[in-house]
Amino acid sequence: MTKAEQIGQIVQDILDSYERGGGINYAGGANLPSQQHIIDIVQTLRMVLFPGYYNHGPIEETALPYTTGERVAWVYKHLTEEIKKCLCFECRERDRCDQIPECLVRARQIALDLLWAIPHIRVKLQLDVQAAVEGDPAANSADEVILAYPSITAITVHRLAHFLYQRQVPLLPRIMNEYVHHRTGIDIHPGATIGDSFFIDHGTGVVIGETTQIGDRAKLYQGVTLGALSVSRNMRGHRRHPTIEDDVTIYAGATILGGDTVIGRGSVIGGNVWLVTSVPPHSNVYNVRSLDEPIVA
Repeated sequence: MTKAEQIGQIVQDILDSYERGGGINYAGGANLPSQQHIIDIVQTLRMVLFPGYYNHGPIEETALPYTTGERVAWVYKHLTEEIKKCLCFECRERDRCDQIPECLVRARQIALDLLWAIPHIRVKLQLDVQAAVEGDPAANSADEVILAYPSITAITVHRLAHFLYQRQVPLLPRIMNEYVHHRTGIDIHPGATIGDSFFIDHGTGVVIGETTQIGDRAKLYQGVTLGALSVSRNMRGHRRHPTIEDDVTIYAGATILGGDTVIGRGSVIGGNVWLVTSVPPHSNVYNVRSLDEPIVA
């Protein structure tokens, strides 16, 4: 068999695998969202939320209204397009989406709602930045936190993705959060509810599950898992992840599991603790090597 014939056979084998396994985004079907396009939208939204921080240089004050207007208009157009594709994604198994007009109207409204929410999201992010400045002695300024801290990148994208998740936009919020997970090592499901003044120190390896509820002024360190006791499919739609009340600190490597697990307000969870039961407010939970069970003080 010549090389040309081998290449031809390779191509045919690949095409045969497409027929067997699917996984093709056909142009004539209900088009899937573009991962790269969504990343571009996320980056532009970050520039709207923190103008001047993620550009090549500072923005002239007189140019800010024009720059902001251009970015907002761009986001509205392109976010609408990607939301529409995501709304039609659920009917991709059909030859065509017969609800395209309705999907487009809904997509436009959701994109507009998100843009209306930008000032409110900015207030929340300013509290997150301040929590990092106050909670980390190594932080020299708010500017450093915004530019350099992975937790601010992760929580910025999460607050945008959570907004879309609440409005039942499929797929797109996950693409947003998995993009920032790849960048930061912080994995926050867009369904997780997170209160004000949230800070993750260092951040690598943090996992926060879909039904997690976190109150205000919570602080997490690297390697913390807020997860589920069971990962079976029949738990879908049920509370699987813990509730973390206000003013809780969770140190590195701690694992807290289960939808019935509540960490009472003001508690401190020590490093490498494994918890599957609730603890009352203002508890101190830590490991003692000689004991099998964690100590609750």
